Amino acid sequence: MLRDITISLVTTKNDRKNFIDLPYRLYKDDPNWVPPLRGEALGLVTPEKNGWFSHAEAQLFLAHEGGRVVGRISAHIDTLALTMPAGQGFGPGVGQWGLMEAEREDIFAALLTHAEDWLRGYGITRALGPISMSIWEEPGLLVHGFDHAPTIMMGHAKPQYRDWIERAGYKPEKQLLTFDVDITTEFPKIVQRIIKSGEANPSIRIRQVDKSRFDEEAAIILSILNDAWQDNWGFVPLTEPEIRDVGVKLKPIVFNDLIRIAELDGRPVAFMITLPDLNEATKPLNGSLFPFGWARLLLWLRRPKVRTVRVPLMGVVKDLQSSRLASQLAFMMIEYIRRASVANYGATRAEIGWILEDNKGMRSIAETIDGSVNKLYNIYSKVLSHE
Repeated sequence: MLRDITISLVTTKNDRKNFIDLPYRLYKDDPNWVPPLRGEALGLVTPEKNGWFSHAEAQLFLAHEGGRVVGRISAHIDTLALTMPAGQGFGPGVGQWGLMEAEREDIFAALLTHAEDWLRGYGITRALGPISMSIWEEPGLLVHGFDHAPTIMMGHAKPQYRDWIERAGYKPEKQLLTFDVDITTEFPKIVQRIIKSGEANPSIRIRQVDKSRFDEEAAIILSILNDAWQDNWGFVPLTEPEIRDVGVKLKPIVFNDLIRIAELDGRPVAFMITLPDLNEATKPLNGSLFPFGWARLLLWLRRPKVRTVRVPLMGVVKDLQSSRLASQLAFMMIEYIRRASVANYGATRAEIGWILEDNKGMRSIAETIDGSVNKLYNIYSKVLSHE
């Protein structure tokens, strides 16, 4: 039986609301889905509220059937990503799609066709997805680890999406990993020896950040990040509007003892950011801060107690990356944050990632502290024909 599926552009506030609302219905029976706060979900797709739009353009699509919204997708072009070296994943002619949700495969196929056609209209010759919407937000499709909830700023998906994407002609381009680490006990003895050796080195200082100097500390971390990650697959430098918006979003969950900067002879050379898993606090709110969500969240933010902390970012300046000192600084920061996470936040586990599948250095660090892969995310690519 032919189904009457129509695809429309998101052009109004009501369209945008329908776009945001769909996952709450599709995942209502999934115990491991974490409903995002609706204000944050709306901000992601609203140009005035997301600094990424200062260098990107996106089009949102909705699928309708029988008067109901039954699917959604975004298509986007990042002008900064277009300037990146082609060997690093993005580059000339590469566009993206993301925020994909659909009730059935035929609905997804129709949405993807429209997203690809929109990209072709801008001369795009290769599509990457899902990337929702920036590489710094929620890249990749979950393909392993459906049995437990994602941590803050990580995605969730339906298991069948993988087959739908691959049957649409997409091939895995890159895999992203997260590692689960038990932090209730000390790390292996070899790690402890490396840490003690570093502590005996007067040139090394591992310090907490000072939240009262938020902008200054953020600038230091950003400088290290841009230097450390510049050759990584998928790297796109963060712009001032993005930094400003990320700062507003993350500042409430920045705690001095969970973010460390490593200095070598007074020079900042490495950093590690750890966040308490906000998802544990927001999941019961079902996306709404009203009527009592605000009060609950504010109480939690004053003294958060969590099972999990997440390490979303770590970096060592490029000129040290091939040295033993790089891993030593990493282990020192990890250990100091481990102690603080357990003592001050009640955490029992950490999630490190995402980490690129071919990032041997970071994978080695995670494995040395007995981390095990708990989630895998695929980013797919497809050449777009222009016949």
